[in-house]
Amino acid sequence: MLLWVGLGNPEPGMARQRHNIGFMALDVIAIRHGFGPWRPRFKGLVAEGRIGSQKILALKPMTYMNLSGQSVQQALSFFKIEPADMTVFHDELDLVPGKIRVKRGGGAAGHNGLRSIDQMIGTPDYGRVRLGIGHPGHKDRVHGYVLSDFPAADRSWLIPFLDAVADRAEALADGEPEKFMTSVSEDMRKVQ
Repeated sequence: MLLWVGLGNPEPGMARQRHNIGFMALDVIAIRHGFGPWRPRFKGLVAEGRIGSQKILALKPMTYMNLSGQSVQQALSFFKIEPADMTVFHDELDLVPGKIRVKRGGGAAGHNGLRSIDQMIGTPDYGRVRLGIGHPGHKDRVHGYVLSDFPAADRSWLIPFLDAVADRAEALADGEPEKFMTSVSEDMRKVQ
């Protein structure tokens, strides 16, 4: 079983914020691949399904971003999943909107959700799907930027981006992160 975690904040009024793109990606993946309904568990919402030959447990922590690790640690412990079998989908300021990068391990780079996970599970050795949201231009504007809604104009790239992530998720589930990343990027080039 693989654990896929989407990062975001739980308040309904925060659903369209840039910081919630991890939740958005997991929602589209769950719908596209016919996952079961979201149920409360592990201080979060979980949905189970299959992508290709892999069983996936999707988790959206409902603890707020800064405490995401509490939810993640409970799910890993309960199912005895190793961090190496976990992938976290999160917003990435250092990538332009609609760009994607996949990596394993590394630092939190100022992302409080990743920092919380690292602290709770004791290792940064897990997969990360970095979903580009762009940067506001100055570090003093970051907090307000990530906690603001995507503007309507961003739908032209955001919806195709989330669709591409869901459409190409089988490569990620099969342990082919480079193929996943390349396929999503190719899909996005067709949109631009």
